[in-house]
This record gives sequence, C-alpha cells and structure tokens, in this order.
Amino acid sequence: MPKKTLKNISEIRRYFHTNKDPIYFVSATNFNLLGLDEWVKNFKYICYMDCFDGRHPNVLCPSELPHDEFQSIEDINNYLLQHKEVVDYVKARGGKPKFVFLMFDETTEKLVKELGGEVWFPKAKLRTSMDNKIETVRIGNKAGVPSVPNTLSEVKGYAHLQEVCKKAKLGDDLVLQSAFGDSGHTTFFIKSEADFRRHEHEIVGEGEIKIMKRINCRGSAIEACATAKGTIVGPLMTELVGFSELTPYRGGWCGNEIFSTAFPPKTRQKARELTFKFGEQLRKEGYRGYFELDFLIDKKSGDIWLGELNPRITGASSMTNHAAFAHADAPLFLFHLLEFSKKPFKLEVEELNSRWADPDMIDSWSQMVIKHTDDNVDIITHAPQSGIYKMLPDGQVVYDRFDYHRRAVESEDEAFFLRISNVGDYRYEGADLGILVTRGRSMTQGFQLTAKSKRWIDGIKAAYSARPLPSAQVLEDPAFKIM
Repeated sequence: MPKKTLKNISEIRRYFHTNKDPIYFVSATNFNLLGLDEWVKNFKYICYMDCFDGRHPNVLCPSELPHDEFQSIEDINNYLLQHKEVVDYVKARGGKPKFVFLMFDETTEKLVKELGGEVWFPKAKLRTSMDNKIETVRIGNKAGVPSVPNTLSEVKGYAHLQEVCKKAKLGDDLVLQSAFGDSGHTTFFIKSEADFRRHEHEIVGEGEIKIMKRINCRGSAIEACATAKGTIVGPLMTELVGFSELTPYRGGWCGNEIFSTAFPPKTRQKARELTFKFGEQLRKEGYRGYFELDFLIDKKSGDIWLGELNPRITGASSMTNHAAFAHADAPLFLFHLLEFSKKPFKLEVEELNSRWADPDMIDSWSQMVIKHTDDNVDIITHAPQSGIYKMLPDGQVVYDRFDYHRRAVESEDEAFFLRISNVGDYRYEGADLGILVTRGRSMTQGFQLTAKSKRWIDGIKAAYSARPLPSAQVLEDPAFKIM
C-alpha cells in the first residue's frame, strides 16, 4: 500500500505530533535541540549532564559509571549508548528507535544498529569529509559560493609560508586554519614570524592548511536543510566572537543574535541565495539534512565570503529552531527529520524560503555562551540552577523561578540560563559554565557587548563558588567542545 503524501506544512506538523517511533537526541546536554520534544511526540533526550536536576520530563541522565577519560563528544555518546540504564530505557520503550546526534562516529553507528535503531543523519564518513575546511572551499567553488581570497597548501616553515602567500598574492596579514578543529582552537592569526613561531607546532606537519588573506569582517551564521524538494534556508544571525568576558579563545565563537535588521536587506538576501546554492551542491555531493554556514561579511565593501561549513546541528540551532517563523510554520530541524523519515511529502521550497526571509517572521533574541575565562583550575562548590533569572534595577542578577522553556522569558530584564558546569566539576580556563538566553540584543550597533550584557555575565559568574584544587592534583583541559 503506497504511503500517503504529506501535502502542506499543516500535515507535516500533524505527522510529527502523532509520531509513533521513538526519536532520541543523544549528547552531552539537550541544548542544541532544546524544545524539539514539544513538536515531536516520542522525542526524548539522553544526556550525560543533568542541566535540569532531574526536573525535565523528557531528559534521561543515567547514573555515572566508571569510564575512560572522554576525548571527544563522540566518546560521551558511545559511553551513553552502552550504558545499561540507556539500553534498558530504549528497549522498554520499544518501537523502531531513531537517533540524532551533534557528533557521532562509525562506532556510534554500530552501537545504534545493535540497539535496533537508525541514525537519522548522513553517514559519519561523509560528514567527516564534508567537515574538512579544505573540502568546504572546494564545494563552495563548485557551487559558486566564494571563500575569502585563499590558497590551500601544506606549510613547512615561515619562509615557505611567505613564498606560498607571495605566489597567491595574499599579503603578509594572514589567517590560517587547519582542516579540522573547534572554533578558536585551530584558527591562527599570523602577521609576523613571532606569531608563526607561537603556533608552529600546530601548523607544520598538519597537512594541507587553508591560508587566507585577513579581512576586516563581521561574523555571521545561517542554518539550512537540504531536502529532496530543495534547500530550506533559515535566518542570517550575527555571531559573538572572541569577547574576553565570555571566552579565553581569540576568534572563538561565544554566542549569536537573531534580529530582523541584523544586516542590510541586500546582505541578508545575498547570504540566503549563497546558502541555497551551497545546499543544492551538497545534495549533488550526496549530503542531505541539516547544515550551517559561517559567512564573513567585509565591513567596508559588504562583500560576503564563505567561512566554514558545519554538516550538523550547531550551537546556533537552538536560536534557529525557536525563531518566530519556526512557531508560525515548523522548526527547521523538523524538515531534517522529515527528510530521513522516508515519508513522501510535497513542499513549495521557494515559497517557504520567501516567507522565512520576511523580517516580520523574525523576533529578536540573543544567546551568550559563558566560559570560565581565568587561567586557573578549581572545583565548583556551588552552581546556579537552570531557569529564569531577573536583573534588578541596580544591575544585580537573581534567580527567579525554574523553567526549561526559553519562551518563559517575559522581558529584557529576564533571561533563561541553561547550566552546564555543576557542583563537583572542575572549573578550568575555557570550561563551559552555561548558556544565557535573553530577549533583544547582546551587542551594540558597533558589535561590542552592551553594558547590560556584561552585567548579565558578571551576575551568572558570581553565582558560582569554587575551592582550590589540592596541589597534588593535575588536570588537563578537555580539548573538545560539548555544544
């Protein structure tokens, strides 16, 4: 019997509201797909960190078991998928389980198969090849989406770098990126031999490097979903990058803003067009589903350059999937699930993209990812709980009430805080303390943190207490991000 085709947004929404098979988001926290459980029946989160102290109805955090030190978020997910409490939970709920992840590898795929489930993302091998920053440039070139003037080359030393740049006419003020790595960790700003020497061990011997001319630009992010009917494009968001109050990493991502006038209409339209073209090329490359592009917008000329591709959900996904257009139609990630469900559907992608480009479909929100920025290590003795916080008239930040909905924020004097680091955790330089979500902007027109944002950050950091580490204890900083 042929499957009934879903003919419009209303039928797509109803399909997921009556979904029968369990869908699990397995990750360190549920931050990236926060709120999706309210759109999809039988959608559950399996998390390593309990951000909600057991009070979120759809989050399972199994008890801690002895394990090897985690080297990546994939390690966390593989630990969770083998945990007896998780295995029992998945089996007890029955059905044909589907799994989605922020990050996963081929071991994850095997573990999902053993649980009788399916991974609803392209294969790990394909995602890894797409994640390569060098490959992104090549895909962009095929799609007609230009990258910042660059060349791709192995770097043998500073003299060799100068030689390569002279040939490519890139000048001496450079940005180097290795093929893989987290924001801020594998991006190097090189203007002199002294700069190069500081990062030499991370550049030489690392294979092909993306060598870019440094431009004076504004960072932006846009998420999209490549489906059988075409690429659906979300809104262009600003990026918070490198603010010392939020992150110790120069060039490190530390949040986003979404608001209708974030960039001039012409820039927004151009970014949407380029994202659509890139998505269509991804489809030709065999990739489908959710992805995010970083664009660099030249402050002087307004030129738009491709920064990087993330073939996955990202830290910005919570913003995209909570925007006004998502509530009017459906969250972008719902179309990803639809694509992998094999359910036949009809969709006027051009019409949807046009509607989502309307400034009236975008309300103003901001998120700041707050890291520990001091160069020390201690152990947390008190941590603020997740929920709604208020800023009093004197600038003091106080806990108001528990909630796990971002929409519970009623005014710009309230914020939703999702706690990451908890009591007993190590607090080291770069540790994620939590995410603060506010209405309105967190940056000024000149793209600096507002005074109010700084008060929010100070207030949340002040809610943490810690004791020094015994001198005999040594901690190596985890070298991976969890969101």
